[in-house]
Amino acid sequence: MSEMGRGALAQSATADREIVISRIIDAARALVFEAYTEVRHLSQWWGPEGFTTTTRSFEFRVGGGWDFVMHGPDGTDYQEWISWTETAPPERIALLHGDFRGDPNAFESILTFAPDGAATRIEMRAVFPTKELRDAAVENYHAIEGGQQTLGKLAAYVSEISRKGAEG
Repeated sequence: MSEMGRGALAQSATADREIVISRIIDAARALVFEAYTEVRHLSQWWGPEGFTTTTRSFEFRVGGGWDFVMHGPDGTDYQEWISWTETAPPERIALLHGDFRGDPNAFESILTFAPDGAATRIEMRAVFPTKELRDAAVENYHAIEGGQQTLGKLAAYVSEISRKGAEG
């Protein structure tokens, strides 16, 4: 088999369990990374449109966690837990994301932050344990639209910070 053929097979091994969302954000990579890794920023933008977030605990380091509740616009609360598995500022973050610590259905995410001129290209790649869990996240929780909206809120937030910094 050719090298290209092996690469295509390796890439497709998780394709049916993945969600990949990316966006160009008009801000420096260091600022985008900071907004994603400091709790004082996260509470200002995290979650899809109409959602707010309450943090119970937060420690950004490998092995550390973020215990939080997302409050939906309909009043529904969603308990969430993130455990950081890799941090490589300002380029990459890897994490497990579930409903609680030790959640057997938690999914893995890798976030990359790449310079794109003066802007930043952020990519979120989530890999679920099974195709069924991925499909349920897409169908029941609108994970793709929610992820796109979340990155839209991040873009608006860092744009506001940049604008205020330029004024001050």
